[in-house]
Amino acid sequence: MAEPRVALVTGGTRGIGEAIVRRLAAEEFRVFYSGRTEASVAGAAARFAKDGLTLLRGFASDARREEDQKRLIESVEREASRLDVLVNNAGIGHFAPVDQMDAAHFREVIETNLFGPFYAIRWAAPLMKKGGGGFVVNIASLAGVNAFAGGSAYNASKFGLLGFSEAAMLDLRHDGIRIATVLPGSVATDWAHSHGNQDASWMLRPEDVAEAVSDLVRFPGRAIASRIDLRPSRPPKK
Repeated sequence: MAEPRVALVTGGTRGIGEAIVRRLAAEEFRVFYSGRTEASVAGAAARFAKDGLTLLRGFASDARREEDQKRLIESVEREASRLDVLVNNAGIGHFAPVDQMDAAHFREVIETNLFGPFYAIRWAAPLMKKGGGGFVVNIASLAGVNAFAGGSAYNASKFGLLGFSEAAMLDLRHDGIRIATVLPGSVATDWAHSHGNQDASWMLRPEDVAEAVSDLVRFPGRAIASRIDLRPSRPPKK
């Protein structure tokens, strides 16, 4: 029997990330995932175990810290010796008019949403090359192509992530590493509710984003679907 493919999902302890972990596990990947704190990892591990998901392993890792991302990739290499799929999902948002935005909050958003994927790809690429290639999916946002008031930090991070992803794809495509970006619109998560979205019936579900990731990694090796814009089909009329 062939060894299962290996995936790593950052920010995999809740919301979109948790849905991606579950979807890849259902497709018989051996899935590693990270969360910012030991508590978040333990909570996710308990939910996964309750549902009988066994080929999973969680690690606490702060996407803002290169040493954490390096250690995360090294842990995957030590335990699995390969990495076939990397999903950079860890992300945060702070929102305020630009003249009221706290500089520490601005930095935290940029370091999590943009530096985090850079660190992960920088350290994952050698492992993927060693295995003959791999697939990287960066979870961005339609906020990466559509600015909005109060979104200076978040927009900057997601606009930057889109450009970074396209350049990284060109850097690594001839090493057998394909890179794609998923840009979801509004997704019904706890994060969305915490930012004032009370009616989530029209929104995407985390499982929709997980479906897009699954579709991407199933593409034949000769093709790169380098960007997917994922929109709610019936948002509220304005």
